[in-house]
Amino acid sequence: MLMTYGILGRMDPHLLRTYVTVARLASFSEAARELGYTQSAVSQHIAALEQDLGTPLLTRRPVAPTAAGERLLEHAGPLLLRLDAARADVARMVAAPEHGLTLAAAPTALGPRALAALPAAGVTLRVLARDDIPEAVATGTADLGLVDGLAAPSDPLRLPDVAPLTTHGVGEEPVCVLLPASHPLARRTGLRLGDLVDARWLDAPGAGLPLDHLRAANGSGGFRPALRYEGTDIRALTTLAAAGHGLTLLPCTAATGLPGAVAVPLVAPRLVHRVELVHGGSLRGAAATMADKLLEHA
Repeated sequence: MLMTYGILGRMDPHLLRTYVTVARLASFSEAARELGYTQSAVSQHIAALEQDLGTPLLTRRPVAPTAAGERLLEHAGPLLLRLDAARADVARMVAAPEHGLTLAAAPTALGPRALAALPAAGVTLRVLARDDIPEAVATGTADLGLVDGLAAPSDPLRLPDVAPLTTHGVGEEPVCVLLPASHPLARRTGLRLGDLVDARWLDAPGAGLPLDHLRAANGSGGFRPALRYEGTDIRALTTLAAAGHGLTLLPCTAATGLPGAVAVPLVAPRLVHRVELVHGGSLRGAAATMADKLLEHA
């Protein structure tokens, strides 16, 4: 049975998905429970994949990837994601149009224009970390995505290459550094990013603009995190900044008018907060209507 499965199912996505699950959970029995297989079937899947590739992929006690298994994991995620994206793309072509809309958006991408373009009813809004949004759209768990980030004016964002997706720029605005009102720099009319390399920063990749974006824009290291916030709530992030736990960079519309905090525009380098609409395939129904509204004045 193993020989047949190995020959006929070379790099079979079912085998690959089983392997990824076992490696993630570090347990054959837990993987069997999650996947709905018997433990014997999971063992057979792993053995078939190891026979196909001609090398052990997992140690058994403890369960952990070998060096070859680690290399396979690097390929497995993108491969499985592409398969899921292909399935979702075909399903979009043949499925009947739906009345509802699922929108995946980064918290700072939900500006006034996006909110005004939302349909009056039938919307499911999923606030996600910005790196997870292209995957959500590609795999069909969201109809549309709104991603954002730092960019030079009119430059597109660099998004993960998870599947053939279409992107449209829908808005740009200045960015501001959010400081406590008592901060020595709070009375400045503008700040240069290079002067803030050694400041204490909030590391909030899900809610604010990530520190690696700042490092890339400045072309240097630095921007040492004083506190890491792993949520997606902008209000929590701004409260932390106002309380003096670190600086954060936000689109100016999200940073102004906050109690106990001051938003100072970033004047150099010349950067903007850019928002892009992401979708796969042709849009229909509520998704098409919202996209048209977003792009009307882009």
